[in-house]
Amino acid sequence: MNLALFDLDNTLLPIDSDYAWGEFTNRIGWNDPVAFKAKNDQFYADYLAGALDIHDYVRFATEAVRLRGPEVAAKAHAQFMKETILPQIKPQALELVKAHQAAGDHVMIVTATNEFVTRPIAQAFGVQELIAVELARDSEGWITGEISGVPSFKEGKVLRVEQWLSAHQKNWQDVQITFYSDSINDLPLLQQAQIPVAVNPDTRLRQLATDRGWRILQLFS
Repeated sequence: MNLALFDLDNTLLPIDSDYAWGEFTNRIGWNDPVAFKAKNDQFYADYLAGALDIHDYVRFATEAVRLRGPEVAAKAHAQFMKETILPQIKPQALELVKAHQAAGDHVMIVTATNEFVTRPIAQAFGVQELIAVELARDSEGWITGEISGVPSFKEGKVLRVEQWLSAHQKNWQDVQITFYSDSINDLPLLQQAQIPVAVNPDTRLRQLATDRGWRILQLFS
């Protein structure tokens, strides 16, 4: 089996959807704009530096959604898709996904952004299989702000793909993996892939990919 795995933010999208969602909720008046932006910017800087506490971040990032409930949140996300995400789905990214699908590869998006933000984005790319940060639910089925299971972040991406393989009665030796990512945070899964591809890579990943002879793809200008 050939697996084509894609990171999402700054890989298939030229933006970070998690950060953009936070900015969007600011714009529609869900947060104290100054305090939220300052904290959101700090978390994003921590992510870029490879120092993000994913549990603290998910509590912060989902608080406004959690407080407003599923109906209001769903309507807001539809607006977010229309105004922010769909204009950022570029033809070259769609073509790359479709090329793997046409070749018969099993295509998945593997992202450290939470499922609430990313599931509709994966569907917009025509990708049905999503590994994202899963959110814990309360007795009524609504999110609590906590993470359920292993977060798909750094080494967690490897563990989540391993869980997926096990659920499909496969192991690493049964698959050939191509993994596309922009971030040094994804080094564990890039190293696990037979075909690692650095897409729009950050400075550290670009240097490492150059040193190791990995393919570098500049999907966006």
